[in-house]
Amino acid sequence: MPRTAAGVGRVGDPVETTSIDWVSPAERANRSRRNPRRRGAHGDRTNPRMRTVRETSAGGLVVDGLDGPVEKQSAALIGRTDRRGRLLWSLPKGHIEQGETAEETAIREVAEETGIRGTVLASLGSIDYWFVTEGRRVHKTVHHYLLRFQGGELSDEDVEVTEVAWVPLSELESRLAYADERRLAEVAGELIARLSEGGNLDEHTGSHPADPDRPLGDRTRENG
Repeated sequence: MPRTAAGVGRVGDPVETTSIDWVSPAERANRSRRNPRRRGAHGDRTNPRMRTVRETSAGGLVVDGLDGPVEKQSAALIGRTDRRGRLLWSLPKGHIEQGETAEETAIREVAEETGIRGTVLASLGSIDYWFVTEGRRVHKTVHHYLLRFQGGELSDEDVEVTEVAWVPLSELESRLAYADERRLAEVAGELIARLSEGGNLDEHTGSHPADPDRPLGDRTRENG
């Protein structure tokens, strides 16, 4: 028999009644199973899958003092401030523009980001890493080259660069923020030693992809 609930009002007002069908807890559970709640557009909280894109860049290690003693040799590095406020030092690099070779891009990007002009001597190798920007997951490959200093002065006018500096080759391992670039610096040291001994750098093809067995953190960056 239906139960009735009295409405609340002033004394003397007519009493309104509302019919309420009483349902046992077991029946409510059965109805829920038979009629699951639909998920509309606002109810579905599943995030869309992040789009993955591939980018190719080039850059390099431009070295001054190649014709002098090793202790006088230095390389131009760029420093960028990350989201945590840390100054991270790395090799200058940038996107390969349409119609450019990787070597041409390396020369241009080194000049734009450091103010230093150089000429390509040899390939140092290629590295790859991942980063996330603007809702995209980017897989970037960067071709690096050893460059000889030709002229110019250090400049941090590039808006993406916080600082630029000449760093002694002996300090590159402690200054460079990324392990894969530190390995490229080691390759550069071997090439420079060969050059000082009168060796031929043209034989060096320089293919050093990132090691897939390294922890992912070594291959992930906050930006490009």
